[in-house]
Amino acid sequence: MTNRPVLFLDSGIGGIPYCRNYLNRNPNESIVYLADRLHFPYGIREKNELIDILSTLVDLLIKTINPKIIVLACNTATLAALAVLREHFPKIAFVGTVPAIKPAALASKNGKIGVLGTELTIKQPFVKELAAQYGSNDITGIAAPELVTFIEKSFYSASDDEKKAFVQNYLNKFRAAGIDTLVLGCTHFLFLLDVFQREASPDITVFDSIRGITRRIESLLTDTVIPQGNNSYPKNRLLLTGSSEPESTWESWADQLGFSLSLLNSEQ
Repeated sequence: MTNRPVLFLDSGIGGIPYCRNYLNRNPNESIVYLADRLHFPYGIREKNELIDILSTLVDLLIKTINPKIIVLACNTATLAALAVLREHFPKIAFVGTVPAIKPAALASKNGKIGVLGTELTIKQPFVKELAAQYGSNDITGIAAPELVTFIEKSFYSASDDEKKAFVQNYLNKFRAAGIDTLVLGCTHFLFLLDVFQREASPDITVFDSIRGITRRIESLLTDTVIPQGNNSYPKNRLLLTGSSEPESTWESWADQLGFSLSLLNSEQ
């Protein structure tokens, strides 16, 4: 197995649950987590703008890091740009993260599904089309950009009551719509997965895609011939875009993951 890193990419901390789950199952792998704080948050951007941002960033990452797999650990980035990135960079393997619509639709008893996501994700035809494919034409989508900001900026400092209040605010809206399954359609929301599950029970079942993404990465490494190439990139590094010094919160995240922390522009 090549030691070229698996790269997880998000605008902020949203992809960390995916990165952490993969790392726990594959502790000997080399991993890089890239937080594109220069363009945070992705969810408020127009599709074409985000495609341009990600195309430029991926080109730089391939040249500087040479990853064997790039995980778009962001539902918004995946829905907006995955197909274009695969076309533009055919020699690199991409894994996208998409809202867990299929299992939610299959599990729903009344055919009413809730999707909590970013503005761009909620607008994507993919959401309704996939739900309809698996038997549900009743989708309630709610965009929650303020929840992305809350998790990014205040997750660790917020009290349990504050987290619960944020979650209950959305659950009240979904309950009013009569849903019985809820999809967390933004990777940032996975930091509150346990709160959503606890507060939604017993009438609403919450779905996420963390374990499925890990299995997908593992299957690619098992079933795909990936060229060795340069494998000298430092193992387990957290990178940030932008030129300003890393905030203390990023130092804490790096410590938790056991990663070194640096700026992407220092790698060039």
